[in-house]
Amino acid sequence: MRVEIWSDIACPWCYVGKARFEKALAAFPHREQVEVVHRSFELDPGRAKGDVQPVITMLTKKYGMSAQQAQAGEENLGTQAAAEGLEYRTRDRDHGNTFDMHRLLHFAKERGRQDELIQLLYRANFAEERSVFTEGDERLVELAVEAGLDADAARAVLADPAAYADDVRADEREAAQLGANGVPFFVLDRAYGVSGAQPAEVFAQALTQAWGDRSPLKLIDDGGAEACGPDGCAVPQH
Repeated sequence: MRVEIWSDIACPWCYVGKARFEKALAAFPHREQVEVVHRSFELDPGRAKGDVQPVITMLTKKYGMSAQQAQAGEENLGTQAAAEGLEYRTRDRDHGNTFDMHRLLHFAKERGRQDELIQLLYRANFAEERSVFTEGDERLVELAVEAGLDADAARAVLADPAAYADDVRADEREAAQLGANGVPFFVLDRAYGVSGAQPAEVFAQALTQAWGDRSPLKLIDDGGAEACGPDGCAVPQH
């Protein structure tokens, strides 16, 4: 069974939701047969690469709330993250364009290191003092290396604006086609969708239902025609 997760590194509920989903997956009896794929979704796709601002400033401008309300929201997120065993800096974080991170995640997917990289990117953005937005490509290269990727190869991806750009845009178009207008958005076997950072119990129920509802293969003709099998090939008698 395949689970696809549309998310953005700048999305705190994606950070929390990933932990809740993984708690449910760890307890799922068939977890070894579940493939998890991370898909791209930008919360702020129109933001220029160099346009970085404090999270509190971004929240007040985007949602028309006061600085006090924005800070209270961050404190609440910190509490929610802590309940999942996650570190979360409620002050002095910044916000910027995540397109290059998504391109790098597609590169990591090809190398079998996507989950490792996305977790490191989340940690760097939400838990560490160093910014993933203001230190340039070398900060992302450091995280890529920590995830098990080659530094020069990661650097080459970031240096080429076209590298994996089409993959990111394809993910975003597909999200729109599936009706996802926010993240995190979880799609189980292209049959069930779960929106938001739901409790682990909801993810556990979704996994169980999606697994149980998988349709067995229906044969149009289960006999009569010649075929090859473990014992050899059928020999025509006439």
